[in-house]
Amino acid sequence: VAYDNVLVDIDGPVAVVTVNRPKALNALNPKTMQELQHAFERVGDGVRVIIVTGAGEKAFVAGADITAMANFTPAEATAFAAAGHELGFAMARVPQILIAAVNGFALGGGTELALACDFAYASENAKFGQPEVNLGVIPGFGGTQRLPRLVGTAMAMELCATGEIIPAAEALRIGLVNKVVPAAELLPAAKATATKIASKGPVAVTAVKRSIRASLEMPLAQGIQHEIESFGALFVTQDQKEGMAAFIQKRAPSFQGK
Repeated sequence: VAYDNVLVDIDGPVAVVTVNRPKALNALNPKTMQELQHAFERVGDGVRVIIVTGAGEKAFVAGADITAMANFTPAEATAFAAAGHELGFAMARVPQILIAAVNGFALGGGTELALACDFAYASENAKFGQPEVNLGVIPGFGGTQRLPRLVGTAMAMELCATGEIIPAAEALRIGLVNKVVPAAELLPAAKATATKIASKGPVAVTAVKRSIRASLEMPLAQGIQHEIESFGALFVTQDQKEGMAAFIQKRAPSFQGK
């Protein structure tokens, strides 16, 4: 599929999905969000991991498209926020692990796109923030909801209420990203981790994603029951039989994703 604002590059089990609006610093508009969702949902079963990044050297996603938003009615603004969240829900639903490779500015909707991924790596020149209060609004794509779940209530409150923009090193310190590397090493680092994940039991990796994501929605006792049932269900899979047989036979497993 050819998209106007999104590039998809598939190399074996790893796909790189790039927001490709460099002249607009990859800002998210409704069409771009629709194309991203379409790309994530249709990469195919052979893809195990999706890396999400931005075109050019300046920006991952500089935010939502302010020029498109400036004259929204309340109903239009509500629909725009809902569309952003539909993308986030789609990212949670796809079986693949999503790694954000944040290669520059990730402000507002850019930070929120990274938050919607399963985890994030950043280049040393990356910048994060929820500057919506500077525009008289609040984050609309998850900044007040996913950010506190990741970095804690107080840190999210400070970032969202001050609109402060933080460097990659600070994003690492507060747990917003998992790793910071020089710009030239960002995609190789993300691809190395993606390749490692892709070598594991695919059904199990998807179950890990679903179980950890479910933990954010459930009380502990309910989450533990979810884990118990997910663990048990894997014992009908070919991957479980192969993985354990390979371990006992001291050989590398050959997973089929079944």
